[in-house]
Amino acid sequence: MKYYAHSSDNPEQSWQEIIEHSKNTATIAANYSSKFNAKEFGYICGLLHDIGKYSQEFQNKLKGEIIRVDHSTAGAQESCKLYGKEFGRIIAYCLAGHHSGLMDFGNAAMMEGTLNYRLHKNIEDYSAYKNELEQFINKSLPKLPIKPIKQNYGFSFSFFVRMLFSCLVDADFLDTENYLLETVKLRGKNKPISILKKKFDEFLSSFNYPKTKINAMRQEILESCLNMANKKTGLFTLTVPTGGGKTYSSFAFALKHAIENNLEKIIYVIPYTSIIEQNAALFKNAIGYENVLEHHSNFQFNEKDSEYLQKINEKLKLASENWDIPVIVTTNVQFFESLFSNRSSKCRKIHNLSKSVLIFDEAQMLPIQYLKPCLLSVAELITNYGTTAVFCTATQPSINQLLPSTVKPIEMMKNPKKLYNDFKKVEIIRKGETKDENLVSELNDLDQVLCIVNTRKHAREIFNKLKEIIDNSENHIFHLSSLMCPIHRQNALSKIKECLINKKSCKVISTQLIEAGVDIDFPVVYRSMAGIDSIIQSAGRCNREGKSKSGKVFVFKPSSDLVKTRGYLDRTASVADMVFRKYSDPISLEAIDYYFILLYDIETELSLDREKILECFEENYKQLEFNFRTAAEKFKLINENRYPIIIPYVNSNEDKKTNSEAIIKKILNEAEFTPYPTAVVRKLQPYIVQVYEYEYKALLKNRMIKTINDNFDVLDNFSNNYSQFTGLKLPEDNHGEAIFV
Repeated sequence: MKYYAHSSDNPEQSWQEIIEHSKNTATIAANYSSKFNAKEFGYICGLLHDIGKYSQEFQNKLKGEIIRVDHSTAGAQESCKLYGKEFGRIIAYCLAGHHSGLMDFGNAAMMEGTLNYRLHKNIEDYSAYKNELEQFINKSLPKLPIKPIKQNYGFSFSFFVRMLFSCLVDADFLDTENYLLETVKLRGKNKPISILKKKFDEFLSSFNYPKTKINAMRQEILESCLNMANKKTGLFTLTVPTGGGKTYSSFAFALKHAIENNLEKIIYVIPYTSIIEQNAALFKNAIGYENVLEHHSNFQFNEKDSEYLQKINEKLKLASENWDIPVIVTTNVQFFESLFSNRSSKCRKIHNLSKSVLIFDEAQMLPIQYLKPCLLSVAELITNYGTTAVFCTATQPSINQLLPSTVKPIEMMKNPKKLYNDFKKVEIIRKGETKDENLVSELNDLDQVLCIVNTRKHAREIFNKLKEIIDNSENHIFHLSSLMCPIHRQNALSKIKECLINKKSCKVISTQLIEAGVDIDFPVVYRSMAGIDSIIQSAGRCNREGKSKSGKVFVFKPSSDLVKTRGYLDRTASVADMVFRKYSDPISLEAIDYYFILLYDIETELSLDREKILECFEENYKQLEFNFRTAAEKFKLINENRYPIIIPYVNSNEDKKTNSEAIIKKILNEAEFTPYPTAVVRKLQPYIVQVYEYEYKALLKNRMIKTINDNFDVLDNFSNNYSQFTGLKLPEDNHGEAIFV
């Protein structure tokens, strides 16, 4: 009798036998897991994962009988019989969850949905598997190929389970996909890192930089990074002032370091979606569109006219599932939520973090409420999976005391303090408490100035007061916040840059979304009191190219009721105030170090693992009882419910029949009838504003939005409900909570 894993509706296609699928999956999983010396574990996972399909019930289901059959539990039970408690349970987590996801072990009550329940569950007879697969089973496995991190043994063992699970589910997906869709021929065949390095070197050499002091220092930074690339894998820090060219330099390091250490991928992790696009575009331009995967919630694959580019896009879409591409640019949210997820679809990619270079841009933005589990996961990748990590920032956080003793950061710059002094282009001036009226008056007196505040309400208030006293036909004043849809913000930024280049009057009121990744250069910046890292980011928008001897950054405490912050942002501002009192230069390296030591001391009391993620793996680690599902449910970097509102944005200066208007109408027509709402949402990203739950309810109450196809909330009456200056007009509320960026 033949036993089948997959059926086919195609009468010309034969059904796939279990032995073929199992051996294929085992071979792929073994290849993946061999990168971290766990080849035998990967192979046995692949071989046993579908032995439950050898039951007569499952075969009847394939033939059309409408029954429910659990085929995942058999492998979990058999692995414990074959390999005992230790190895058996490690493999059992992977096999039991290869469809439903990694599960909690559970307790003696054996609740349904836990591994303990599955290991004791009565299931259909699957013993027929022995006739086909037993001959391929290695009855003895080598010792675990990891060095558990002291005091975090449970996390190390659970991380191994997670990496093994990733190898299995990706291998299972790929072989099933190849049988059903034959798309596997579009996968892989990536260019080697050596070719990409050659392309990048040619790209850098093509620049004809002006011979300025700043460009000479940028070249020195690049050369220092390249010199450090010869070192073995580990943890590196790259402390470079804003404007020092750390994006190019860190990428050059990664390419050379990967070649030196036989690493396979470069993964660039960025805190904001607002800056990821320009970094991804930079890499695509340098090494080729087809070699870079941009993976974040806002990204959409554009339709391409040429057949060649269509094929590249199809390949990149497939690569987004498992990160099988040489260079990936992603976000903190995508990276860490995948690492702590229990779902097979999200976990597919994480085995590809092994033997990679991870570059964390703006490392001070690592999520502080999850800082311990995040740092420990990076330490695991370095210690046991052949990975290098680089923490890249102008404000290096003091993390040494939070890392395992076996992971010691190496600074890539010989003298960061000298570098800071060489690049120092601004003077930080503390103003004290400032009324809005006085602030507006000072801004009005300046020709070109950027003012950054902490809340959207405050930004709108300052802008409106400034607008009242300025004739905008001669003076150019702009507002930037997340209440403006992305395409509106892009239009505003283009006009701002044009004003600055042409030396026209330009006054900008913005929330902190302008602080990172926006390449603008003002002679004067005003910054509402915030964390030192935020103040330094703001200073990076001042005298960026060193056109004057020293730019001015005025830090003020607003007295307005619209700026009352609370929680983490309030604490960072309070700690920054302490730094200002202690240091004459509050953005010096010593001041930054002091700031993070104070901040982490305060946050440690509140917990740098606020959701107790590590307890999910440490509490009963000796019994290998882990709570994967619970940890995944707790690990959410974005906790607030946010609702996307589609803005039918039309630039007031455009003709009525504009491209933007036509685009919106076309997409909304698709939205009304599409069975694939996610694809439409990606197309709509340039026109979406995210609002909080209470704001969404207020918009509904005031009948300001209409719903299309039960999926899409669209702003109604655009001309009345959306400002060409400040974006979405929210109904007045008494919620009292500060709205940021």
